[in-house]
Amino acid sequence: MSRFAVYWTFLRPFTLLVPAAGMISGALMGLGAPPHLQSVWASSPWGVAFDVAAGAAMAGILNGFSNGINQIFDLEVDRVNKPSRPLPSGRMNLAQAWTVSILCLLTALALGALVNWQCLLMALAAVFFTTIYSAPPLRTKSRGLWANITIAIPRGTLLIVAGWSCVKDIFESPQPWIVGGVFGLFFMGAATTKDFSDIEGDRQGGCRTLPVLYGVRKATLIIAPFFVFPFLGLLAAWAAGLLSADSRILAPLGLLLCLWGAYIARLLLKTSHQWTSAGSGGFENHPSWKHMYLLTLVAQAGLALAYLVA
Repeated sequence: MSRFAVYWTFLRPFTLLVPAAGMISGALMGLGAPPHLQSVWASSPWGVAFDVAAGAAMAGILNGFSNGINQIFDLEVDRVNKPSRPLPSGRMNLAQAWTVSILCLLTALALGALVNWQCLLMALAAVFFTTIYSAPPLRTKSRGLWANITIAIPRGTLLIVAGWSCVKDIFESPQPWIVGGVFGLFFMGAATTKDFSDIEGDRQGGCRTLPVLYGVRKATLIIAPFFVFPFLGLLAAWAAGLLSADSRILAPLGLLLCLWGAYIARLLLKTSHQWTSAGSGGFENHPSWKHMYLLTLVAQAGLALAYLVA
Protein backbone atom coordinates (compact mmCIF):
# COMPACT_ATOMS: atom_id res chain seq x y z
CA MET A 1 0.00 0.00 0.00
CA SER A 2 1.36 3.47 -0.92
CA ARG A 3 2.08 6.00 1.80
CA PHE A 4 -0.80 8.18 0.62
CA ALA A 5 -3.16 5.20 0.80
CA VAL A 6 -2.02 4.51 4.36
CA TYR A 7 -2.61 8.12 5.37
CA TRP A 8 -6.02 8.05 3.69
CA THR A 9 -6.93 4.89 5.58
CA PHE A 10 -5.74 6.54 8.81
CA LEU A 11 -8.25 9.36 8.29
CA ARG A 12 -11.06 6.76 8.04
CA PRO A 13 -12.59 8.32 4.91
CA PHE A 14 -15.97 6.58 5.22
CA THR A 15 -16.61 8.65 8.37
CA LEU A 16 -16.02 11.98 6.59
CA LEU A 17 -19.27 11.89 4.61
CA VAL A 18 -21.70 12.60 7.46
CA PRO A 19 -19.89 15.77 8.65
CA ALA A 20 -19.63 17.15 5.11
CA ALA A 21 -23.27 16.26 4.39
CA GLY A 22 -24.31 17.77 7.71
CA MET A 23 -22.67 21.09 6.82
CA ILE A 24 -24.41 21.15 3.44
CA SER A 25 -27.69 20.18 5.08
CA GLY A 26 -27.40 22.91 7.71
CA ALA A 27 -26.56 25.46 5.01
CA LEU A 28 -29.56 24.43 2.88
CA MET A 29 -31.80 24.67 5.94
CA GLY A 30 -30.48 28.16 6.53
CA LEU A 31 -31.08 29.11 2.89
CA GLY A 32 -34.66 27.87 3.14
CA ALA A 33 -35.33 29.80 6.34
CA PRO A 34 -36.53 33.43 6.14
CA PRO A 35 -35.42 35.39 4.24
CA HIS A 36 -35.88 32.56 1.75
CA LEU A 37 -32.91 31.68 -0.50
CA GLN A 38 -30.85 34.59 0.76
CA SER A 39 -27.49 34.64 2.51
CA VAL A 40 -26.49 37.38 4.93
CA TRP A 41 -22.84 36.84 4.04
CA ALA A 42 -22.75 36.55 0.24
CA SER A 43 -24.69 38.51 -2.37
CA SER A 44 -24.19 36.22 -5.37
CA PRO A 45 -25.08 32.57 -5.97
CA TRP A 46 -21.41 31.83 -6.62
CA GLY A 47 -20.49 33.38 -3.27
CA VAL A 48 -23.09 31.25 -1.50
CA ALA A 49 -21.87 28.12 -3.31
CA PHE A 50 -18.27 28.87 -2.30
CA ASP A 51 -19.20 29.34 1.36
CA VAL A 52 -21.19 26.09 1.45
CA ALA A 53 -18.48 24.11 -0.36
CA ALA A 54 -15.74 25.52 1.89
CA GLY A 55 -17.84 24.72 4.95
CA ALA A 56 -18.44 21.15 3.81
CA ALA A 57 -14.73 20.64 3.13
CA MET A 58 -13.93 22.12 6.54
CA ALA A 59 -16.25 19.68 8.32
CA GLY A 60 -14.90 16.63 6.53
CA ILE A 61 -11.26 17.59 7.05
CA LEU A 62 -11.88 18.52 10.69
CA ASN A 63 -13.36 15.08 11.24
CA GLY A 64 -10.14 13.69 9.81
CA PHE A 65 -8.29 15.56 12.57
CA SER A 66 -10.67 14.13 15.15
CA ASN A 67 -10.14 10.60 13.83
CA GLY A 68 -6.40 11.12 13.84
CA ILE A 69 -5.95 12.27 17.42
CA ASN A 70 -8.39 9.62 18.59
CA GLN A 71 -6.19 6.92 17.07
CA ILE A 72 -3.04 8.54 18.48
CA PHE A 73 -4.32 8.53 22.05
CA ASP A 74 -6.07 5.16 21.59
CA LEU A 75 -3.01 3.38 20.28
CA GLU A 76 -2.78 0.85 23.11
CA VAL A 77 -6.54 0.28 23.04
CA ASP A 78 -6.46 -0.24 19.26
CA ARG A 79 -3.73 -2.86 19.62
CA VAL A 80 -6.50 -5.00 21.09
CA ASN A 81 -9.64 -3.68 19.36
CA LYS A 82 -8.40 -2.56 15.93
CA PRO A 83 -4.96 -4.13 15.33
CA SER A 84 -5.20 -3.72 11.55
CA ARG A 85 -5.37 0.08 11.68
CA PRO A 86 -2.28 1.96 10.42
CA LEU A 87 -0.79 2.84 13.82
CA PRO A 88 -1.09 -0.49 15.70
CA SER A 89 -0.14 -2.43 12.56
CA GLY A 90 3.08 -0.39 12.22
CA ARG A 91 2.27 1.05 8.77
CA MET A 92 2.42 4.54 10.32
CA ASN A 93 4.41 5.93 13.21
CA LEU A 94 3.28 8.54 15.75
CA ALA A 95 5.24 11.37 14.10
CA GLN A 96 3.46 10.73 10.81
CA ALA A 97 0.10 10.48 12.57
CA TRP A 98 0.63 13.81 14.32
CA THR A 99 1.74 15.49 11.09
CA VAL A 100 -1.34 14.32 9.16
CA SER A 101 -3.67 15.26 12.03
CA ILE A 102 -2.24 18.77 12.52
CA LEU A 103 -2.31 19.45 8.77
CA CYS A 104 -5.99 18.51 8.78
CA LEU A 105 -6.62 20.83 11.73
CA LEU A 106 -4.87 23.83 10.17
CA THR A 107 -6.53 23.30 6.79
CA ALA A 108 -9.97 23.01 8.38
CA LEU A 109 -9.53 26.18 10.45
CA ALA A 110 -8.30 28.08 7.39
CA LEU A 111 -11.40 27.00 5.47
CA GLY A 112 -13.66 28.02 8.36
CA ALA A 113 -12.04 31.45 8.44
CA LEU A 114 -12.61 31.81 4.70
CA VAL A 115 -16.35 31.30 5.24
CA ASN A 116 -16.93 33.72 8.12
CA TRP A 117 -16.17 34.26 11.79
CA GLN A 118 -19.21 32.31 12.99
CA CYS A 119 -18.20 29.25 11.01
CA LEU A 120 -14.68 29.52 12.43
CA LEU A 121 -16.12 29.86 15.94
CA MET A 122 -18.11 26.64 15.52
CA ALA A 123 -15.00 24.88 14.17
CA LEU A 124 -12.95 25.97 17.18
CA ALA A 125 -15.67 24.76 19.54
CA ALA A 126 -15.70 21.41 17.74
CA VAL A 127 -11.91 21.18 18.06
CA PHE A 128 -12.20 21.73 21.80
CA PHE A 129 -14.78 19.00 22.34
CA THR A 130 -13.16 16.44 20.06
CA THR A 131 -9.77 17.06 21.69
CA ILE A 132 -10.96 16.63 25.27
CA TYR A 133 -12.75 13.45 24.20
CA SER A 134 -9.47 11.79 23.21
CA ALA A 135 -6.64 13.61 24.95
CA PRO A 136 -5.48 13.71 28.58
CA PRO A 137 -5.95 15.14 31.11
CA LEU A 138 -9.73 15.22 30.63
CA ARG A 139 -10.02 12.34 28.11
CA THR A 140 -13.78 12.14 28.49
CA LYS A 141 -13.77 8.85 26.60
CA SER A 142 -12.80 7.32 29.92
CA ARG A 143 -15.57 9.09 31.85
CA GLY A 144 -18.78 7.25 31.04
CA LEU A 145 -21.64 9.44 29.83
CA TRP A 146 -19.30 12.40 29.41
CA ALA A 147 -17.89 10.59 26.37
CA ASN A 148 -21.32 10.59 24.75
CA ILE A 149 -21.83 14.28 25.56
CA THR A 150 -18.50 15.37 24.08
CA ILE A 151 -19.25 13.43 20.89
CA ALA A 152 -22.86 14.62 20.62
CA ILE A 153 -22.11 18.34 20.88
CA PRO A 154 -19.66 18.70 17.95
CA ARG A 155 -20.96 15.90 15.70
CA GLY A 156 -24.63 16.56 16.32
CA THR A 157 -25.49 20.06 17.52
CA LEU A 158 -22.57 22.19 16.34
CA LEU A 159 -22.44 20.56 12.92
CA ILE A 160 -25.92 21.77 11.94
CA VAL A 161 -25.32 25.18 13.50
CA ALA A 162 -22.01 25.50 11.63
CA GLY A 163 -23.73 24.65 8.36
CA TRP A 164 -26.42 27.26 9.05
CA SER A 165 -23.67 29.81 9.76
CA CYS A 166 -22.48 29.53 6.14
CA VAL A 167 -25.55 31.47 4.99
CA LYS A 168 -27.35 32.96 8.01
CA ASP A 169 -26.55 34.52 11.38
CA ILE A 170 -26.77 31.71 13.93
CA PHE A 171 -27.72 34.11 16.73
CA GLU A 172 -30.80 35.60 15.06
CA SER A 173 -32.98 32.48 15.13
CA PRO A 174 -33.36 29.53 17.51
CA GLN A 175 -34.00 27.17 14.60
CA PRO A 176 -30.42 25.95 13.98
CA TRP A 177 -30.02 25.30 17.69
CA ILE A 178 -33.31 23.40 17.89
CA VAL A 179 -32.50 21.18 14.91
CA GLY A 180 -28.92 20.83 16.08
CA GLY A 181 -30.19 19.87 19.51
CA VAL A 182 -32.26 17.07 17.95
CA PHE A 183 -29.16 15.64 16.27
CA GLY A 184 -27.14 16.15 19.45
CA LEU A 185 -29.61 14.13 21.51
CA PHE A 186 -29.65 11.41 18.88
CA PHE A 187 -25.85 11.19 18.97
CA MET A 188 -25.97 10.92 22.76
CA GLY A 189 -27.22 7.40 22.20
CA ALA A 190 -25.69 6.70 18.80
CA ALA A 191 -22.17 7.38 20.08
CA THR A 192 -22.26 4.14 22.08
CA THR A 193 -22.98 1.93 19.06
CA LYS A 194 -19.24 1.87 18.31
CA ASP A 195 -18.39 0.71 21.84
CA PHE A 196 -20.04 -2.71 21.90
CA SER A 197 -17.33 -4.34 19.77
CA ASP A 198 -14.54 -2.62 21.74
CA ILE A 199 -15.28 -3.75 25.28
CA GLU A 200 -12.15 -5.81 25.88
CA GLY A 201 -9.65 -3.24 24.65
CA ASP A 202 -11.51 -0.37 26.32
CA ARG A 203 -11.50 -2.23 29.63
CA GLN A 204 -7.78 -2.91 29.40
CA GLY A 205 -7.08 0.68 28.37
CA GLY A 206 -9.12 2.27 31.15
CA CYS A 207 -11.83 3.59 28.82
CA ARG A 208 -14.94 3.53 30.99
CA THR A 209 -17.53 3.47 28.21
CA LEU A 210 -21.14 2.68 29.02
CA PRO A 211 -20.82 -1.03 28.08
CA VAL A 212 -17.71 -1.31 30.27
CA LEU A 213 -19.35 0.50 33.20
CA TYR A 214 -22.79 -1.07 33.15
CA GLY A 215 -22.56 -4.14 30.98
CA VAL A 216 -24.07 -4.60 27.54
CA ARG A 217 -27.74 -4.99 28.55
CA LYS A 218 -27.94 -1.99 30.88
CA ALA A 219 -25.92 0.23 28.53
CA THR A 220 -28.33 -0.64 25.74
CA LEU A 221 -31.32 0.27 27.91
CA ILE A 222 -29.67 3.61 28.77
CA ILE A 223 -29.12 4.65 25.15
CA ALA A 224 -32.26 3.19 23.55
CA PRO A 225 -34.51 6.24 24.24
CA PHE A 226 -32.07 8.50 22.40
CA PHE A 227 -32.93 6.77 19.13
CA VAL A 228 -36.61 7.81 19.32
CA PHE A 229 -37.29 10.76 21.63
CA PRO A 230 -35.14 13.35 19.79
CA PHE A 231 -37.32 12.92 16.69
CA LEU A 232 -40.48 13.17 18.78
CA GLY A 233 -38.96 16.44 19.95
CA LEU A 234 -38.50 17.50 16.34
CA LEU A 235 -42.20 16.87 15.69
CA ALA A 236 -43.09 18.76 18.88
CA ALA A 237 -41.01 21.77 17.79
CA TRP A 238 -42.76 21.74 14.41
CA ALA A 239 -46.19 21.47 16.05
CA ALA A 240 -45.32 24.42 18.30
CA GLY A 241 -44.51 26.56 15.26
CA LEU A 242 -40.83 26.87 16.10
CA LEU A 243 -39.62 25.59 12.73
CA SER A 244 -40.29 27.15 9.33
CA ALA A 245 -39.81 23.87 7.41
CA ASP A 246 -42.57 22.54 5.16
CA SER A 247 -44.92 20.33 7.18
CA ARG A 248 -45.67 18.10 4.16
CA ILE A 249 -42.11 16.83 4.38
CA LEU A 250 -41.23 17.40 8.03
CA ALA A 251 -44.16 15.50 9.54
CA PRO A 252 -43.67 12.21 7.61
CA LEU A 253 -39.90 12.57 7.95
CA GLY A 254 -40.19 12.87 11.72
CA LEU A 255 -42.42 9.82 11.86
CA LEU A 256 -40.02 7.82 9.66
CA LEU A 257 -37.08 8.75 11.88
CA CYS A 258 -38.99 7.74 15.02
CA LEU A 259 -39.82 4.33 13.54
CA TRP A 260 -36.29 3.82 12.24
CA GLY A 261 -34.83 4.84 15.59
CA ALA A 262 -37.14 2.37 17.32
CA TYR A 263 -35.90 -0.36 14.99
CA ILE A 264 -32.27 0.48 15.84
CA ALA A 265 -33.08 0.36 19.55
CA ARG A 266 -34.77 -3.03 19.10
CA LEU A 267 -31.78 -4.31 17.11
CA LEU A 268 -29.48 -3.23 19.92
CA LEU A 269 -31.62 -4.85 22.60
CA LYS A 270 -31.76 -8.14 20.69
CA THR A 271 -28.14 -8.48 19.56
CA SER A 272 -25.74 -6.28 21.54
CA HIS A 273 -24.92 -9.08 23.98
CA GLN A 274 -23.60 -11.10 21.02
CA TRP A 275 -21.42 -8.29 19.68
CA THR A 276 -18.18 -8.21 21.62
CA SER A 277 -14.65 -7.92 20.30
CA ALA A 278 -14.48 -11.69 20.49
CA GLY A 279 -17.53 -12.18 18.32
CA SER A 280 -17.61 -9.22 15.99
CA GLY A 281 -16.77 -11.33 12.96
CA GLY A 282 -14.00 -8.97 11.89
CA PHE A 283 -16.26 -5.91 11.69
CA GLU A 284 -15.34 -2.77 13.60
CA ASN A 285 -18.78 -1.87 14.94
CA HIS A 286 -22.17 -3.25 15.86
CA PRO A 287 -24.63 -3.43 12.88
CA SER A 288 -26.68 -0.65 14.49
CA TRP A 289 -23.79 1.72 13.71
CA LYS A 290 -24.53 1.33 10.00
CA HIS A 291 -28.21 2.12 10.58
CA MET A 292 -27.25 5.12 12.71
CA TYR A 293 -25.03 6.40 9.91
CA LEU A 294 -27.73 5.98 7.25
CA LEU A 295 -30.46 7.46 9.45
CA THR A 296 -28.29 10.53 10.01
CA LEU A 297 -27.82 11.04 6.26
CA VAL A 298 -31.56 10.62 5.59
CA ALA A 299 -32.43 13.04 8.37
CA GLN A 300 -29.97 15.63 7.06
CA ALA A 301 -31.23 15.36 3.49
CA GLY A 302 -34.90 15.33 4.50
CA LEU A 303 -34.61 18.40 6.70
CA ALA A 304 -32.70 20.30 4.02
CA LEU A 305 -35.49 19.55 1.54
CA ALA A 306 -38.21 20.47 4.04
CA TYR A 307 -36.66 23.91 4.52
CA LEU A 308 -35.91 24.56 0.86
CA VAL A 309 -39.49 23.95 -0.32
CA ALA A 310 -41.08 25.86 2.56
